[in-house]
Amino acid sequence: MSRAHRSTRTARLTAPLAAAVLVAGGFGAMALTGASAQAATGAVNAQDDFNGDGYADLVVGAPNATISSKAKAGYVAVTYGSASGVSTADKKLISRSTSGVPGSATANQQFGSTFTKGDLDRDGFSDLVISGGKAGSVILWGSASGLTGGTAIAGYDSPQTGDFDGDGKTDLTLFAYQNVEGDDPENATGTVWKGPISRAGTPAASLPLLKTGEALSGPVDTTESGDVNGDGKDDIVALHYEGDGVWGNSLLLGGGSAGFTKSWVPGEAAGNKMGTGIGDVNNDGFDDVVVGNDWGGGNVKVALGSATGLSEDRVQTFNQDSPGFPGAEEEEDEIGGSVSVADVTGDGYADIALGIPGEDVGDIYDTGSVALVPGSASGATGAGTQVFHQNTAGIPGVAENSDEFGVTTALLDLNGDGHRDLAAGSTAENEHNGAVWILNGTASGLTATSSFAFGAGDLGAPATAASFGSYLR
Repeated sequence: MSRAHRSTRTARLTAPLAAAVLVAGGFGAMALTGASAQAATGAVNAQDDFNGDGYADLVVGAPNATISSKAKAGYVAVTYGSASGVSTADKKLISRSTSGVPGSATANQQFGSTFTKGDLDRDGFSDLVISGGKAGSVILWGSASGLTGGTAIAGYDSPQTGDFDGDGKTDLTLFAYQNVEGDDPENATGTVWKGPISRAGTPAASLPLLKTGEALSGPVDTTESGDVNGDGKDDIVALHYEGDGVWGNSLLLGGGSAGFTKSWVPGEAAGNKMGTGIGDVNNDGFDDVVVGNDWGGGNVKVALGSATGLSEDRVQTFNQDSPGFPGAEEEEDEIGGSVSVADVTGDGYADIALGIPGEDVGDIYDTGSVALVPGSASGATGAGTQVFHQNTAGIPGVAENSDEFGVTTALLDLNGDGHRDLAAGSTAENEHNGAVWILNGTASGLTATSSFAFGAGDLGAPATAASFGSYLR
């Protein structure tokens, strides 16, 4: 499973408060959604806000959960943001057994393996597109009372939102489902649904994914989007299978009706243990691509964007031995096994959250940690990095062998104070039930103060071997 997580530019919102009660079908759980004591005061990414209250909402995947007696049918949990952040009481649980969601839970479907956010129907509320380990995706629609309904998209997975043709409307890319089999995978096919997209699942137009003559090996696992060349059209970094057990990144430059153009981007890894994020680390107006654990070599690469896109001569590299980075590089730490890029401190430079799931703490092996690397005018060098793990004062829990804390990450402004907060997952926690930790963002970075953790059981959701936290947005 991919550990890549998208970061996009931030838009300032002023939105009405909303309160409603929703029933999370398939779980028999009732959830209060969207109620907030006060409006958000900071800047929040509109893409992250399903109920329009000015607070980002967190989506957590649990693809290995048993639903309706079907093993690994999977679900996602949405926890809604508020002035005090997210809570386990303000949630919605979504599976293929949820009322209004098309289809039914089936074994090994792994619903919730990947998902993306964006206002597809231009009603002012972000929507959620969910896919899994079998063909087909589902759109949940945002509203003042949170996510509602469900619209099926047959045959496609690995969804990604963005404005890919530069017309100011949110589009949706979809890749055809393929199994990971053989040394010579078939080329990945797909489509671009031009926005707006109706609630009947009809796009304004369907466009080709790639320009004539372009090809991408498949299948595609996850994708990230941002504008690396500043042309006003979002680009995509796609993690896809290249054969022989190797996964690689490809950059697809947005190009309107003719389709994307394939271009260079760093990143290859055996076994798909590589994170990717996109954001403007040096605040020059071009989004940069951050790739962690490239070939498992213990390095993080930052490919700086420019008017001509990315190039091999504009790549910064740092690791745990770089000056200002606490700790030391060790074999199989997997620094950057997950990557998220967004401005935590509010200084205008995107910061880099790195999961280091193979990190040892003392004699405790593979317990995992997370790091926040500051952005600056000179990019990211590792200087000023903060590192947290479960034995850090204030972080809930205790570091244990093979927890792999930080195997997933996401940066979202959950409490509306203008600073992105960190969500970090450990799918191995509690016999692979999984859990998620929240660390608040501040003007000086992340803080362990008032951090908290929760698992599926805290939400009243199926927990046993659910791998809760496998994917975060």
